Amino acid sequence: MKIKPFKLERYFARHEFSAPYLLSCSDCEPLLLSEVLTMADDETRRLWGNLKLSYTESAGHPLLREEISKLYPSVPPENINVMAPEEGIFIAINCILNKGDHVITTFPGYQSLYEVANSLGCEVSSWIPDFNEGWKFDLKKLKSLVRKNTKLIVVNFPHNPTGAMLSEKKFKEIFDMCRKNNIFLFSDEMYRFLEYDKKIRLPSASDLYENAVSLFGLSKSFALPGLRIGWLCSKNKILITKISEFKDYTTICNNAPGEILAIAALRNKEKIFRRNLGIISGNLDILDMFFSKYKNLFGWRRRQAGSIAFPKLKGNIKTGDFCKKLVEEKGVMLIPADEFNFNGNYFRIGFGRRNMREALDKMGEFLEELL
Repeated sequence: MKIKPFKLERYFARHEFSAPYLLSCSDCEPLLLSEVLTMADDETRRLWGNLKLSYTESAGHPLLREEISKLYPSVPPENINVMAPEEGIFIAINCILNKGDHVITTFPGYQSLYEVANSLGCEVSSWIPDFNEGWKFDLKKLKSLVRKNTKLIVVNFPHNPTGAMLSEKKFKEIFDMCRKNNIFLFSDEMYRFLEYDKKIRLPSASDLYENAVSLFGLSKSFALPGLRIGWLCSKNKILITKISEFKDYTTICNNAPGEILAIAALRNKEKIFRRNLGIISGNLDILDMFFSKYKNLFGWRRRQAGSIAFPKLKGNIKTGDFCKKLVEEKGVMLIPADEFNFNGNYFRIGFGRRNMREALDKMGEFLEELL
């Protein structure tokens, strides 16, 4: 297959391990291996101590799938397949779509959520939120995009990169529309459980709709991106079977140490969520003060969930030029909207890391010199 370069990941490849200050990371401060092992219960410690570095079960360790299933009231372990999160997108899209199908996706977004479909010869329409309405996704716009050959709707809430959310009522309206039109739904839920108020947390799509497939994993909410552990789940057993068969041509199975560490993390999920939300809460207070100080330069609104936002850069300078100068002169990495294939003077800022104050101090130096 032919597929375009992944602009966001190429941007990270250039700067992530050279820039001292990362202000666009979407994950939370990564946990130490020692921290995860300290959390482990007796059973998980035995699994870790007696671990053979052999092949693992293709769908994932049975205990791991059992722990994952506790996140979903109506999805059993046998309807879960463990894999790297990016792999999950690639496999699910390939298993659902054929050349000529029409797809609707939240946009801007993680490039693979629409680029895989493009590479298959599908036509993709973008469901774009309105910045002036606080990055609001309008369901009327979504409904206007539906065609007779619409095969799949791709959603992502909390949304990357804007941090936007939907109400549960509107979220369920999407499923009603999908049922009515016999449309599959792919739900990227990588930022779930990072809602600042639990009351706004959306149910998983896989619990609400029989033809939905949900993506989740440990990279964002669990602060464990280095494990490369995620999963797909769905009530649609035919689709889950197709996903299992397709995976035989990608990774086949998962890394054995990562699976055991994932079990430990899932058994301590509430502790990890509290830790990450604490970091985010403190950083949001710092950001509010920073953007208030430079309100003539930026359009900023505090989000309701997640570890990222998509502020606007005011004035004549383009965000691409702004971000380039910032990383070259101060070592601070921000991601301009261009890297999301999105027109507009916006940039993604991440606030899940502990050194955000230091990074903002450097950015402040840059702004004072710029002014």
